[in-house]
Amino acid sequence: MTALSDASVRRLAEVANLPDLSETRYTLLEEIGRGGMAAVYRARDETLGREVAIKVSSAPGEREDLDARMRTEAAVLAALEHPGIVPVHDAGILPDGRAFYVMKRVRGTLLREVARGAAGLDERLRILERVCETMAFAHARGIVHRDLKPENVMVGGFGEVLVIDWGVARVPGAVDEPGAVLGTPGYMAPEQAAGRSGDATERADVYALGAILSTLVTATEPPADPGVARAALLAERELPRRLRAIGAKALAADPIDRYADAGEMAADLARFRAGNPVAAHPESWLERTGRSVWAYRAAVGLVLAYLVMRIVVAWVTG
Repeated sequence: MTALSDASVRRLAEVANLPDLSETRYTLLEEIGRGGMAAVYRARDETLGREVAIKVSSAPGEREDLDARMRTEAAVLAALEHPGIVPVHDAGILPDGRAFYVMKRVRGTLLREVARGAAGLDERLRILERVCETMAFAHARGIVHRDLKPENVMVGGFGEVLVIDWGVARVPGAVDEPGAVLGTPGYMAPEQAAGRSGDATERADVYALGAILSTLVTATEPPADPGVARAALLAERELPRRLRAIGAKALAADPIDRYADAGEMAADLARFRAGNPVAAHPESWLERTGRSVWAYRAAVGLVLAYLVMRIVVAWVTG
């Protein structure tokens, strides 16, 4: 009898864990992503003749809780019809007993790669503003993502910005296990890290958005300790004071000191990008003057040039 190699054993295990799509209208093509809760596959919808993405809960064994989360995630996505959220086409239970849902096949770049790339500050902030707008839409419907991070934001080839992976989202009326820690270290709010994920409100997502802002403008990995370390990292950088203030407000240790929701943060980012005052930073008269001069620098330059010319002409003809 010939012993199987380690590679052969791994391959057999992978095949055994493939989802059973035999009684569905979908044909499996390849795995395109995997996490602790589920795997995502590229598949073909034979009825409509298009490629889709199918998310399937992990293989049987510890499936009950995972399947419940999958059903919740599918319901959340179906309820949130927004350009910044991937639409769901179908959902159900496969012949092998695993929960699944089908969504639009999205092609793009994860925000993590954008943070490492050559995009300028304004473009990075434009993307974050779009993420905030998407989350404001969700917050208005009582839904909190609870795991916002650069890996859960995708930027499409035509500039579209999508928030993905809503598997641990909090929905109205849901109750989490006491002491549950849900989220990702470096991006989860202090209250989540302390085991109070069930109490996480829109302000917990705001904290995560502040952490993403820090990653985008510093291009560094987040410190695992929440709160002060993140804000201090922003404060050390040579950034405009108004932008540092936005980050500091979003990253406040006490939720009450943060923006009330993502919509407020989106508004401040829009003000900053337009060169206007931001709610997070009351300006002194000197700062207002300097900002106004910079905003109208072309006109100020023309006036100064005209005055200098008049002085020169008066001196020459005098």
